Amino acid sequence: MRALAVEDDPRIAKDLHAALSAAGFRVEGTGDGEDAWFLGDTEDYDLVVLDLGLPKLDGLAVLKRWRANGRSMPVLVLTARGTWQERVEGIEAGADDYLPKPFRMEELIARARALVRRTGGHAAALQEAGDLSLDTNRMGVALRGVPVQVTALEYRLLAYLMLHRDRPVPPTELLEHLYGEDDAREANALEAVIARLRRKLGPGIIGTRRGFGYFLEAA
Repeated sequence: MRALAVEDDPRIAKDLHAALSAAGFRVEGTGDGEDAWFLGDTEDYDLVVLDLGLPKLDGLAVLKRWRANGRSMPVLVLTARGTWQERVEGIEAGADDYLPKPFRMEELIARARALVRRTGGHAAALQEAGDLSLDTNRMGVALRGVPVQVTALEYRLLAYLMLHRDRPVPPTELLEHLYGEDDAREANALEAVIARLRRKLGPGIIGTRRGFGYFLEAA
């Protein structure tokens, strides 16, 4: 899944990138309000972590512009501003959750995962489609209750298919949400990951609808 981390403090930005990456997100980042507005307005993200105290363009203004333009991705706001009035203003501007600084990365990751699940219409941490189950808290995969060892990339692919299990996901969309800017995005790279997962999970789990994309068959 694809996340945008908007934070101008280099230390916090580095910690955010590391924590979100370890939690299975493909992370892009910026510390500039104008860059953040442009990225959020032109790219598709599964999650945005947004600091309010940004240079050039305040985070609250960024958020208002996104929502005014119909951008509906879940946004977790970070801020050192502690008054309840400022928190209310952020939520009314379109924030989905609010985390005051200082905070624990463990709490941020828990809130981020919950936001992504709720946005996809699935509130529980344990996600299931037939015999396949994903524990989104532990990043674990099981088939008929038996753990299956998968790589981080394989997990991200399964998690994205699980999140969108009500429809086939086009290969171009999967590539966009699985790979970073510096990674290979060729269709054959995606096909190789799908082939590895099919060998590990067996038949009847990942299906292909020609011309539409990949889907979880049991869903």
